[in-house]
Amino acid sequence: RIETPEQIVLELPIAGIGSRFLAMAIDTLVQAVLYAVILAIAVLLIRTGHYVPAGMFAYLPAIVILLLFCVYWGYFAAFEIAWRGQTPGKRFARLRVIRDSGRPLDAGASLLRNLLRAIDVLPVFYGAGIICMILNRQSKRLGDFVSGTVVIHYRPAAPLDTTWAASPP
Repeated sequence: RIETPEQIVLELPIAGIGSRFLAMAIDTLVQAVLYAVILAIAVLLIRTGHYVPAGMFAYLPAIVILLLFCVYWGYFAAFEIAWRGQTPGKRFARLRVIRDSGRPLDAGASLLRNLLRAIDVLPVFYGAGIICMILNRQSKRLGDFVSGTVVIHYRPAAPLDTTWAASPP
């Protein structure tokens, strides 16, 4: 339940562990595909050598590591910022990250909640995040607490039918 400054109470369905796990599985799959594409391109560049300037071979491993780092750390924040609180996995599972106040997610909150993903993932397989989600009613992980966000089930608004259904008497 969120009470807006206009004294309107919004009741939003909180996303549980199951739906968040589905979204995370899809996002992990997308990340794995991105990793494979980056590594495949690197291998092709190393094997052919025609498209890489001579001095760049020394920097190619560093560039690949930087790209992999950006995919790992930037994937969630970049999508949540660009897609208004959704990643491909969250979009598929019809989830959205919003502020505790009911307002849309902003860039600062998204970056903060995703930086704390490093703690949520400990000791293995999001153990700390899952335990934290089980121990509170809003299924928040540590990143959600610190950034003031919550993950909700999102239903797109139904299109309005503007035609009149009344027949003449």
